[in-house]
Amino acid sequence: MRRLAAVTLVVILVAACAAPDGAGGGDPTAGPWELEAGTIDGSELILVAGHPITLNITENSANGTAACNGYGAGVAMDESEITFSEIFSTAMACSPEEVMESETRYLDALPRLDSFAGTQDRLTLTGDDVELRFIALPPVLIADLTGTVWVLEGLIDGDTVSSAAGDRATLELYTDGSMLGSTGCRSLHGTYAIIGAEVTMPEMAAEGECTADLSEQDSRVVTVLGDGFRVAVEDQTLTLTAAGEQGLLYRAGS
Repeated sequence: MRRLAAVTLVVILVAACAAPDGAGGGDPTAGPWELEAGTIDGSELILVAGHPITLNITENSANGTAACNGYGAGVAMDESEITFSEIFSTAMACSPEEVMESETRYLDALPRLDSFAGTQDRLTLTGDDVELRFIALPPVLIADLTGTVWVLEGLIDGDTVSSAAGDRATLELYTDGSMLGSTGCRSLHGTYAIIGAEVTMPEMAAEGECTADLSEQDSRVVTVLGDGFRVAVEDQTLTLTAAGEQGLLYRAGS
């Protein structure tokens, strides 16, 4: 019995030494991921509040938001090796200046990466003088968004929420990928797509006219929905958050 216990203890110790937590393993496709910290050429990658950098990886492609713009790339993986190629992004300008600097440095770092390691909720990508550390995000569940008429209650700007005005502004998302809504003065229709932890609306059209007092609300709704956003559903409340800490607050209606 003592000999068996000793052998068992040795096996456990060898296994523990062979695969320490966070070293090797992990599944880059298990995201979505958000960049938590990074170093490039010995200096820290500055992350700007309200302008997250995200990453979604499949077997042969990647996409996400790079602080300001959406981006994509080709991906190749083999055991613990990974490479990014043919990187592209949209061309929207964001402020403050630090946002664009953060985005440029991140996108420039991607083709230098060559390996990954991680756990269920952490992913580290490394390469030539580059280390990017990500944390897992909860994916968007379509069942949380569909089957409800969401009624706009407020406009979010950082920590401030102002009340919605005008006619009843709504948002309805359907399981076939279509959407209907209104801004309080114009009607909306189009399509939406869930990409990791974010929702985008690749097609959206607005019809109607707005009075001057509703133009700001109309612009905010169209901008948040059109630029892509994160969602949080709690009880009967839906919160949409876009870059720059701007967002929309909806409540379930009928």
